[in-house]
Amino acid sequence: MPEILVLYYSRHGSVAKMARLIARGVESVDGATARLRTVPPVTADHAQRGPAVPDDGPPYAEPRDLTECSGLILGSPTRFGNMAAPMKYFLDGTSAQWLSGALNGKPGAVFTSTSSLHGGQESTLLSMMLPLLHHGMLIAGLPYSEPQLAATSSGGTPYGASHHAGTGNEPRALSKDEEALCLALGRRVAQIACKLV
Repeated sequence: MPEILVLYYSRHGSVAKMARLIARGVESVDGATARLRTVPPVTADHAQRGPAVPDDGPPYAEPRDLTECSGLILGSPTRFGNMAAPMKYFLDGTSAQWLSGALNGKPGAVFTSTSSLHGGQESTLLSMMLPLLHHGMLIAGLPYSEPQLAATSSGGTPYGASHHAGTGNEPRALSKDEEALCLALGRRVAQIACKLV
C-alpha cells in the first residue's frame, strides 16, 4: 500500500493547512495513505532549536520517513524566492538517502505559501524541486486539466500548489481554488505512486 510522505515547514500555519489538504487528497485515492511530518526551526547559525518533539502537529521527520515512503510532497513558505532555511537544513542532511537511492524513481511534488501574490511562489517551487531531482525523483506538477489552475486569481501554478497568505497578522484563508489544487496535488502523487508500486 503506497504511503506518501507530506513533509513541510510552517511558521504561521498556512503551509500546515495546505499539508493537511494535500494529505486528504492522497487519502482520497484507494489504497494510498499519507504520512504527515514537519521539520524543526533552526537558528541563524543553522543549529536546530526547539523541543525534540513538536508541541503540536505532526512529529519531526526522520531519515526512515524518506526510505519508507512511496512518494514525497514537500512544502515550505517562501523566503526571498526560495525555501525556508529549516527545510533546506533538513534536505542538506539527506546524503545517506541520496547515496542509497532511497527516493530514486518515486514521485515527488512541491507546495508553498507567500505573503505577497508575486512573492516568489514559482521560484520557491522550482528551488524545492532541485534536491528532489538530485534524489532521482519523478517530478509531478499540476496539469491544466485541473480547472482551478486556469480560474485561480490567487495561488496555484503548474509547478505545484501555492497560496497567497497576505501580509496581515492573521493569514488569509485558502481560496476554494487553492484548496482544490492542494487536494489535486495529493491525489496526483498518490495515483502515480499506485501505478509505480
